[in-house]
Amino acid sequence: MNIAFFLLPKQEVACVTMDSTLRQTLERMEFHRYTAVPILNRNGEYAGTVTEGDLLWYMKESGGAVTFENASKFLLKDVPLRMNNLAVSIDADMEDLINLAKVQNFVPVVDDMKRFIGIVRRSQIIEYCEKFVSRQSLESL
Repeated sequence: MNIAFFLLPKQEVACVTMDSTLRQTLERMEFHRYTAVPILNRNGEYAGTVTEGDLLWYMKESGGAVTFENASKFLLKDVPLRMNNLAVSIDADMEDLINLAKVQNFVPVVDDMKRFIGIVRRSQIIEYCEKFVSRQSLESL
């Protein structure tokens, strides 16, 4: 099956850029109630995924220099990302997608120029697998 079938397009994904401030990132995550969002570079390429934990650890390790009150003075590009969430090509097969979904809440998808084109949510992959398993069960009866 083509993974484009599962794709939530970029226009519908809450993303941030490397030049976003911590405040902008926190507000976007809070507004959408997400615990992680994709980061894009200036060329629209997938650059990583930032999590709430990344932001909280950065603030904690700043020794009090970074607070919620002054978070607009700090840029996301300075925050170390603790997880290396990988992207798949739009041409990837389902096995690649499922393998990444086992350890990531969502899988970023890029085109052949490495530009971010959307995500596939883990929940969609689980639903697909559930239907596949149910179909297999029915056929074995």
